[in-house]
Amino acid sequence: MKLANTAHTTRSWRIHEIAGDFDVEDVWALETPGGPDDFARLVKQFSSGDFPAGAPLIVRALWALRWKLGALFRLDGRDSGLDSRVESVRDRLPDDLRETLTGPDEDWLPFTPIYRLDEEFAAEMANSTMHGILHLAWVEDEPGHYRGQMAVLVRPNGRFGRAYMGFIKPFRYLFVYPALMRLIERKWAAGS
Repeated sequence: MKLANTAHTTRSWRIHEIAGDFDVEDVWALETPGGPDDFARLVKQFSSGDFPAGAPLIVRALWALRWKLGALFRLDGRDSGLDSRVESVRDRLPDDLRETLTGPDEDWLPFTPIYRLDEEFAAEMANSTMHGILHLAWVEDEPGHYRGQMAVLVRPNGRFGRAYMGFIKPFRYLFVYPALMRLIERKWAAGS
């Protein structure tokens, strides 16, 4: 379920210390009911690589089109990503976060893990259009009852980046996010 940005901004997540210059693009409640110790399972599930492969055909087609256009217009080249066009947010981490795990052993491509805590995880990616952060958190809704929350933070790259983000917004809301939310819910219910 889509949440107001304040569901992310009013919490004392550590990401606020290092990504204050990023815009909160989207915040979602994840249908992942669990207990206080289930966050590691959520992070592992996200890194399993089932998206977009496990998504409906329309989402897989949009994803494939995005990568083809990215190659055609050179949006995803080495010179447009982390540590070339933009510095990694990991370089901003305070000392206590530098010592944390960066994520599970699974492959997070196209994201690069930044840090991982007991109830918070962040990973980033960059290309010619934007620098983005995927933020996962474990939220207590009522005593002993938790669920996942996902926020997408972005820093568009100039006017082109802002136009690009505006252009893809309807596709994200109509196709990508609903498919991703269903996939997360299905995998969680299946115990994956």
